[in-house]
Amino acid sequence: MSLAFFKGRFLPLEEATVSIATHALNYGTGCFEGIRGYYNAERHTLYVLKLREHYERFMRSCRIMRIDPGYTVDELCAATIRILKENRTPGDVYIRPLAFKADPVIKVTLDGVGDAVGIFTVPLGDYLPINGIHVMISAWRRVEDNAIPSRAKITGSYVNTALAVADAHYAGFDDAIFLSEDGHVAEGSAANLFLVRDGVLVTTPGTENILEGITRNGILQFAADLEIPSQVRAIDRTELYVADELFLVGTGVQVAPITRIDHRTVGTGDVGPVTSRLQSLYFDVAHGLLHRYDDWLTAVDYEKSEKGADILE
Repeated sequence: MSLAFFKGRFLPLEEATVSIATHALNYGTGCFEGIRGYYNAERHTLYVLKLREHYERFMRSCRIMRIDPGYTVDELCAATIRILKENRTPGDVYIRPLAFKADPVIKVTLDGVGDAVGIFTVPLGDYLPINGIHVMISAWRRVEDNAIPSRAKITGSYVNTALAVADAHYAGFDDAIFLSEDGHVAEGSAANLFLVRDGVLVTTPGTENILEGITRNGILQFAADLEIPSQVRAIDRTELYVADELFLVGTGVQVAPITRIDHRTVGTGDVGPVTSRLQSLYFDVAHGLLHRYDDWLTAVDYEKSEKGADILE
């Protein structure tokens, strides 16, 4: 049995259900987060990466969607820790917090509709291969921020992602890259994009209709720590074709090297040296192997009680 948190209660996941008349199911009026926990078997400890930062972004998404989650960041973190300790998943874990318009109301609005929050976890390995993927430039454009806010993880906006990913898979690719309406590179289907040219790491700015990624910020911090020069600037489509290295980053994809794009080889066709260094550092940090980054992690020891884990009781 997997424990979840839903509408103020801890209960079995299969009991955390909604009506087909639920507003969010009909209109996509919800927001969510994706959080990873990495299991260190030698220490019998799960390390949750950037837990607080994810819930802070969750709160910002709720604000944009006029959703009142009814809980503080501390309370949501505590509920998550309790679920993880109860479920004791013997491996890496994906955590999904969800806030949504919960009333059975047939009306397209955000006002006057009740809100609900749920949190559940599932085992999750690699979302995409981490030894090299083949991507395409999607014919679908990234939704503009003035249409559906890209800096919020809004449930309904992921139709944009689903359309692009489905087309990519039908065409034999692993994933898709979005352009903005002005033709500049935005990001991957559900991940931020980095390239390397002449030893410089480059990623797109928040003004290119991207999700302001927590992993993206972490990679930029890694680059500073490793003294890899970096830039945040607009990227043209053809710049992807001449890049020395390309890779996607995000909670789901982690650090996923791109070795081919639109049937063109990226660099030498192998995982590049900058990507390899950043990927290796990411996994070392995520598994609690580098004390320098301990403040990035929330350690959940399955054998010990967690102070504050009963904060919602």
